[in-house]
Amino acid sequence: MRKTIQTAGLALLLASALATAQTPYTEDSTYRGLGGQEGIGKIVDTFITLVLADPRIKESFADFDMKQLNLRLREQFCEFSGGPCKYTGKYRDKTMDGVGTVRDMKSVHIDLKITNAQFNALAEDLQIAMERHHVPTSVSNKLIAKLAPMQRDIVTK
Repeated sequence: MRKTIQTAGLALLLASALATAQTPYTEDSTYRGLGGQEGIGKIVDTFITLVLADPRIKESFADFDMKQLNLRLREQFCEFSGGPCKYTGKYRDKTMDGVGTVRDMKSVHIDLKITNAQFNALAEDLQIAMERHHVPTSVSNKLIAKLAPMQRDIVTK
């Protein structure tokens, strides 16, 4: 009985954490810890450089509009960390030349057949980018906690 209560409590805690993780922070300490918009821009630039050099995942980004991805990541990290930005969620690939329908996280990734290993490689590269910009571990963990639930929509294989 005690084990059942502990398991139920853990499940409720996890569900609560996931629900909270999918919404931006309401205060800006994480945003400030990332260095504001300037710091986030530097982190994203480094992150994309790492991703494009990472043999585990670089081919997955071969047809991406990296300028568009850079902009969206800046928006996303800023908003999720409690900053003043709004993530527009718009993604358009090179073949659309900047026009076309706006797609959500799941529809953008569905045909990419991303594995857990690739998702984890991406997360590692983000962690390295933040370390290179001297983001405190407590701050980087807070951003990762907001982004991690997206794994369900991104990993499709």
